[in-house]
This record gives sequence, structure tokens and C-alpha cells, in this order.
Amino acid sequence: MIFSKFALLDFCYMNKTVLITGATSGIGRACAVRFAQGGYDIILTGRTKEKVAAAEKEILSLCPNIETYPLIFDVRDKEAAQKAVMSLPEDWADIDVLVNNAGLALGLDPEYEGDIDDWETMIDTNIKGLLYMTRLIVPGMVRRNKGHVINIGSVAGDAAYANGNVYCATKAAVKALSDGLRIDLAHTPIRVTNLKPGLVETNFSNTRFHGDNARADKVYKGIKPLSGADIADVAFYAASAPEHVQIAEVLILATHQASGSVIFREE
Repeated sequence: MIFSKFALLDFCYMNKTVLITGATSGIGRACAVRFAQGGYDIILTGRTKEKVAAAEKEILSLCPNIETYPLIFDVRDKEAAQKAVMSLPEDWADIDVLVNNAGLALGLDPEYEGDIDDWETMIDTNIKGLLYMTRLIVPGMVRRNKGHVINIGSVAGDAAYANGNVYCATKAAVKALSDGLRIDLAHTPIRVTNLKPGLVETNFSNTRFHGDNARADKVYKGIKPLSGADIADVAFYAASAPEHVQIAEVLILATHQASGSVIFREE
């Protein structure tokens, strides 16, 4: 493992709690597994009880010594998010790490032909959902004078690519919001990290193409993409760094990807 030099620190994180949004699949689920392996108790959030339960089952089978707590809600729903967070029992309420992972891309059309419903879903999830969770969790971190926010951004937030328009804009917002929060918290020991993955083989492309598996598979053709576990390793590394070290931003690309739009594919 790339960050194995931090393995001995895993035991120092017993009894810490991480809340991960969108923890039922992809990067979010991989983060749940990695943090559980590091000794964190896990608050898993997702929109459906069945998927959250499946994630819990996997994590507890791998890491039987940690505890999990399910929260079923959609981050786009401000009232539901507030109700869910406020429902946490006292012994789960002190969250050490917030991983704002929930997010998605929908469609790959020119901006002037885009689906407005897709736009609203991306904006509500990728931006407003992240803001809701930040507003709900970070005040507690400030009161306790400790904590860490890890936002899952994207290489798409650095520069727009063809037909990426609104998705790229939402991830540029994640970068700006991460930078702004880091500035707002500079007088505290709370750290803010923005992770910016490139090609990661999850259900991301399947979602973007509304279940068109054949089209989704072409995204990863000719290149070995990153995995959710690769991103989870970086997230855990950031959380495991010494308290005086803030991993502010990390761009994570597959070896043959140079940017959001420059990818070398083998024939």
C-alpha cells in the first residue's frame, strides 16, 4: 500500500468517528472500509436502507472491532439532513472526520442542449448537499476545537472539458468552498482537504449515462483507471497526518491521464 508507513498510526485512531456521505458505493464505500480498517467507527449515510445495510454488513465482516451507525437520507433534502444529524445519539454526535463524498455527474451534452433536471440534481447534490453537511457538522468541530473535513472534488474542477460544463462547474465550486472553509477555519486546528480524482472506475459513468453500461465501459477503455480504494488511501493518509500538517489539496490521476481531457489510451 502506498501509505503503509502510516500503518502503525492506525491504532491511534480507535474511538474516533467518521461520517461519510454517499457511503453505499464507489469512493464513499471504499472510504468507509479504509477508515474502518484504521479503527474509526463509521456513520454511513445513503438514500436507501437496503444499500446502507449492505455496506454495514461488508464493513463489519472486514472490521468486527469497530461500530457502525446508519443514517438514511438524501443530502439534497435540507430538512432530512438536519433531522438525520440531530437524531444521532450522544455517543455518536462528536464527529472527528466528515467526508463529503456524495456527488454525481449526469449527462454529457453541450451546455446549450443539457437536461435542466440533470443540472438541478448535480447542483443540489454536489454543491448544496456538501454545504448542508458542512453547516451541520463543522460547528461541533469548532466547539470541540478539533476535526477534519475531506471534500471529494474532481480534476473536473480545475478546468472544464468538452460537454462537462455543469458538472465541471459544481466541482469548481467544491474547490472554492474547500478553500473558503479552510480560510474561515484558519484560527482553529480543524483541517480541510479537497481530493481531486481523475478517472476512477466506479458506478460514476454508469450514473452519468443513465444506466447505459456499454457507453460507460468505453470511458475506461484502453487505460487502467484508479479505484475507489486508491482515493480512500489518500483520504486516510490526509486524516492520519500529524496534527500540524494539513493536506489542503491533492490531484490524483491514473498514470496515463494528464488532465481532465488528456488521456492516453492503448489500442
